[in-house]
Amino acid sequence: MSGRVAAIDCGTNTVKLLIGALPDVDVREMRMVRLGQDLDRTGVIAEAALERAFGAIDEYAELIRSYDVPPERVRFVATSATRDAANADVFVAGVRERLGVEPEVVSGAEEAALAFDGAIRNLRHAPTGPVLVVDIGGGSTELILGRSGPGASVSMDIGSVRLHERHLHADPPTAGQVAACRADIDEHLDAAGVDPSAATTVVGVAGTVTQLAAVALDLPAYDRAAVDQVVLPTWLVLATVDLLLSMTHDSRRAIASMHPGRADVIGAGALILAQVLRRAGASELVVSESDILDGIAWSLRARP
Repeated sequence: MSGRVAAIDCGTNTVKLLIGALPDVDVREMRMVRLGQDLDRTGVIAEAALERAFGAIDEYAELIRSYDVPPERVRFVATSATRDAANADVFVAGVRERLGVEPEVVSGAEEAALAFDGAIRNLRHAPTGPVLVVDIGGGSTELILGRSGPGASVSMDIGSVRLHERHLHADPPTAGQVAACRADIDEHLDAAGVDPSAATTVVGVAGTVTQLAAVALDLPAYDRAAVDQVVLPTWLVLATVDLLLSMTHDSRRAIASMHPGRADVIGAGALILAQVLRRAGASELVVSESDILDGIAWSLRARP
């Protein structure tokens, strides 16, 4: 037996796959499916979003079979969009049919624990104090504070897709829309119960953070190796947030390192990061390419 596992992370904006005999990774794939399209408004997963997601999962099923990963070594974790949708059962049944495994619609607490594990395993330098992992997704944002494991965590119903659809309607967004989005974020942070200022290190994971890092570094194309573990001064992060919010959708799409599927919603996600960093009082941000997907994969390794 090769020891390979297959982990799938299905969020509001993306579906990601990792196949490998950890710590070696054979496959790391991402598809932008926008499963949470209009979910905040309608309460259901749109038919077009289901079709996009199922198309990606069909591709992943073929890859998993090609690497001979048995069903008991496959874990499919669904997060914010599937937790919130009234028709989640349709999505769950479609995944089961395609992969032969039962998708897990995990709680916010489990999502936070997996994200923390994935991020902390990847750090090149062991932090000397508490770490705050910030995981900004399309529909939710997790704040996880801890040392070797989560000590306190929260999953907030704010994310790049959800807040973009709720507030940032103009192109570029108006000052009033940005202020309303920021107020929404602050309201959730006030009620979060996790104090960012208690951390000595802030680690940002997932697409909003890694994409913002690529823009801040002015990369000629997105480069996972160049982004992973980079340490950005907070002033540069905040300046990049302001830059992205000042641009039109087309201007953001024209940035060399920008994934076209993130160009419309990156501003809302960046605002979340900015508000967390301000509350943390952090002078810098550590960017990690390892996130909940890696945590899911390592959880499979721990299974008998």
